[in-house]
Amino acid sequence: MNPYKLSVAAGRPLASGFKMPVLGLGVYLVPPGAPTRDAVSAALQSGYRLIDTAKGYQNEADVGQAIRDSGIPRDDLFITTKLPNQDHGSERALRSLESSRNALGVSFVDLYLIHWPVPGVRRATWKALERMNRDGSCRAIGVSNYTVRHLEELISNADIVPAVNQVELHPFLAQPELRDFCRKHRIQVEAYSPLIRGDRWNHPTIRDIAVSHGRTPAQVLLRWGMQHDVVEIPKSVHPERIAENAAVFDFSLSSDEMARLDSLDARYHTCWDPTDEP
Repeated sequence: MNPYKLSVAAGRPLASGFKMPVLGLGVYLVPPGAPTRDAVSAALQSGYRLIDTAKGYQNEADVGQAIRDSGIPRDDLFITTKLPNQDHGSERALRSLESSRNALGVSFVDLYLIHWPVPGVRRATWKALERMNRDGSCRAIGVSNYTVRHLEELISNADIVPAVNQVELHPFLAQPELRDFCRKHRIQVEAYSPLIRGDRWNHPTIRDIAVSHGRTPAQVLLRWGMQHDVVEIPKSVHPERIAENAAVFDFSLSSDEMARLDSLDARYHTCWDPTDEP
């Protein structure tokens, strides 16, 4: 495994002009304190440079502590956090980002996301994020859990198109229409729960492909997303799994294998489904 593959320099270019590593660590549901610090430290030691947190995860301070303890230069890192639902609205959003930056111990975040398309207030909230982007408190802005419909609404009123849309995505929830829309508008798709939370790893297609490459099901799932130009943030607190998830740059899936995995799409959500959100 070549750690350079995970670096900012080797990342995917965003419409904002910055680059985003293709693989990072997600810390959703990782308890604050030592569990978060240890997981982030293990990821950084394995070459990860993208760390994804959120105010609602209550572990931003521990992410920041682990980053400082690592001694890795700030410009070599890509830090993402998110605006919680209760902080929508122009002034509340501005204060929320300031709170997150203070908790993380950084002067800016690389990517700030609206965590959920909250009805009624998301337009005003996006204007606040555009302001944050212009003043340099976040280098790129984006959204999470937005469908095509939500993106169309946002873009029709936006001065800045979202740089990223973070959604649940894996072979059983492939979201081809959303990926096509985002590609057309230069919105980078980022996958949370790319490992399906460990569910369906025993599916014969995944098992067959993993065995044929001498790989684990997790590595096959991550490779599938990468070959669809998706940024992925698998979550783990186990150093050996964190390292394993990063060891996906020295093999590739054939077009036939990609098609077999694509055929598994069943619109299967393991997390919340924003489809019917007004």
